[in-house]
Amino acid sequence: MIYLFNDPAQFADELAEGYAAAHRDKIRRVDGGVIRRHKAKPGQVVVIIGGGSGHYPAFGGFVGQGLAHGAALGNVFAAPSAQQICNVAHAVDAGGGILFCYANYAGDVLNFTQAQERLRARGIDVRSVVVTDDIASAPLHEHYKRRGIAGTLAVFKAAAVAADAGKPLDEAVRIATAVNDRVRSLGVAFFGCTLPGAAKPLFEVAPGIMEVGMGIHGEPGLDRIKAPSADELAEMLVGKLLAEIPVTVNNVSGARVGVILNGLGAVKYEELFVVYRKIEQLLTARGLTIVAPVVDEMITSFDMAGVSLTLFWLNDELEQSWLAAADTPAFHRGVIVYDNFAMNHDAEPKESRDNHLIKPGSAQSQGAATIVLAALKAALEAIEAQQDELGRLDAIAGDGDHGIGMQRGLTAAVEAVGTAIAAQAGAGAALIAAGDAWSDRAGGTSGMLWGVILRNLGNAVGDESKPDTAMIATGVATALQAVIDLGKAQLNDKTLVDVLHPFSIALMKSTTQGLSMAEAWTAAAEIAGQSAEATKNLIPKIGRARPHADKSIGNPDPGAVSMALIIDAVGKIIGKHCFFDARSQDLTE
Repeated sequence: MIYLFNDPAQFADELAEGYAAAHRDKIRRVDGGVIRRHKAKPGQVVVIIGGGSGHYPAFGGFVGQGLAHGAALGNVFAAPSAQQICNVAHAVDAGGGILFCYANYAGDVLNFTQAQERLRARGIDVRSVVVTDDIASAPLHEHYKRRGIAGTLAVFKAAAVAADAGKPLDEAVRIATAVNDRVRSLGVAFFGCTLPGAAKPLFEVAPGIMEVGMGIHGEPGLDRIKAPSADELAEMLVGKLLAEIPVTVNNVSGARVGVILNGLGAVKYEELFVVYRKIEQLLTARGLTIVAPVVDEMITSFDMAGVSLTLFWLNDELEQSWLAAADTPAFHRGVIVYDNFAMNHDAEPKESRDNHLIKPGSAQSQGAATIVLAALKAALEAIEAQQDELGRLDAIAGDGDHGIGMQRGLTAAVEAVGTAIAAQAGAGAALIAAGDAWSDRAGGTSGMLWGVILRNLGNAVGDESKPDTAMIATGVATALQAVIDLGKAQLNDKTLVDVLHPFSIALMKSTTQGLSMAEAWTAAAEIAGQSAEATKNLIPKIGRARPHADKSIGNPDPGAVSMALIIDAVGKIIGKHCFFDARSQDLTE
C-alpha cells in the first residue's frame, strides 16, 4: 500500500524532484530525467538508461560515476517518452556517441527507438542494447522476447565502465551485449503492488501461495505454487537458473559468477540475507565462485512482496567491469577518484525540446480547432469516467496503469490545444500539438501511439481549409499504417489496432456514400465499439499481455476499449458542432 502521495498524476514528477534534491552532490534534474552532476570527458561515449517510475533505485538511482550518465524517467510504470529521452541525451552528449540501455518492454522499445531515430537525424551516433535477462518471460529460442529485470544492473554497469574508460561506441555496445548474453534472472512474488491512489493491488495472491515469474510492473506470474520456506525458495531459484547456463560458459565447476538477490519492495533485508545464505551454499556446492554479490533492493515494484535472483556468468573482461568502482545514490563499490575536469565543469547542461513555431491557420481552420478542443475535452471526460475499469482490464494481464496513462495524456493534449488556439492555430497544428503533448506526458506504448495518431491526423487536416470527411478518413488511414509500422501489431493481435483498423475502413467507405461527417463518424463509431468488445475473444500476441494470454481471454483489450470510448466521445461532439455542406464538401460549424 502506498500511503504518502498528493495527486497521483503528479507522483512521478514529485518523486523525481525530491530525489534530485536529496542527492545534489551526485545528480541533477533535467527535463525528462536526471543526469550525473559531473560531466563526461569531451569525445567519450555516454550511457543513457531509463524506464518507468516506481522501480527505485532503477532507474535514476543508477546515475552517477561508474554507472549511467543519465536516466530518462517515465511516469509510474510507463516508459519515458521519446522527447524525454532526447532531452536527457542532449544534456549529457559528449560528442563520442550515445549508448541506450533499457529493459525489453514494448513502450520502452518504441520510445527509445523513436528517440534514437531523432538523434541520428541530427548527426548523433546512437546505438541500443536491450536487456533480456528474465528467463520466465519467454523460452530460450525466443530470448529476444524476454523482459529485462534485475540483470539490467550488470548490463548498465559494464556499458558505463567501457564508456568511462574511453572505449569507442562499437566496443561499448559489444561489451554490453556480451553481458546481456551472460545474465539470467528469475523472480517470484507473494503479493502484488498498489499504485499511488489505487484502491487495491494490481494482483492478489492467496495466503500461502507464491507467483513464479512475475514482472516488475506487477504483471502476474506464469505459475502459482505453494509458498516455500526460505531454503526451498533458494533451491528453486538456483535450480531454474542453473538449468539454463549460457553457451559461452565452458565449465560450470570453477566458473565465477556475480550474484544479485533483489528485493522487490516489501521483502526486507533480513529475509534476503536468510535466502542468500542458502543460495551461497548451493552455488558453492556446484563449484562456482561468487564474486562481489549484491543483496539489496536494485529494481523494485513499489510495495510488491517478492524477490528475484540474478546470475551473471563472468569472464576476465566482464569481471573487471563488475568489480569496477561506482558511486551513485543507490549503488556504491570501491572508491571513485574524481578528476579535475569532472569537478570543475558543472555548468547548466544543454537541453533540447522539439518546439514548433505555430503559424496562424485560416479563419475556417481556426474554427475547426475549437471543435478539436471540445472533442478532446469530451474524450477526457469519457476516459476519466472509466479510468478505474481501464486499469482493472489492464491489470488482468498487464501492469494496471492504462487508465492513469490515458488520463494523463488527454489532460496534456487538452492543455496543449488550448495554448495552440491562443496562438491562432488551425486544426492541423492543434492536433499535432495535442499529439506531441500526449506522447510526452503519458509516455509508454499508448502515449507514443496516440501521439502518432494525432500527428498523422493533423498533417492530413492541415491549417488552410475546413476539414472534410475525405481529409479525416485519409488522416485516420495514415495514422493506422503508422501505428502498425511502429508498434508492429497486426489485426487480431488484441491491441488498439483491432479497433482502429475497422474504424478506418468504415470511415473511408463512407467517403464514397455521400454521408455527412456526423453520419459517417457515427456509423464507424458503432463498428469501433463492437470491435473493442470482440477483442475479449482474442489472444494477445504482442506487448506485456503476451506471456499471460490465458488470463486475457474473456476480457477486452484495454487499449481497444479506450480507443472506442474516445471515438464515441468525439463522435458526439462532431454531431453537436458540425453539419455537412453538400456544395462545399466541407465541415462547417
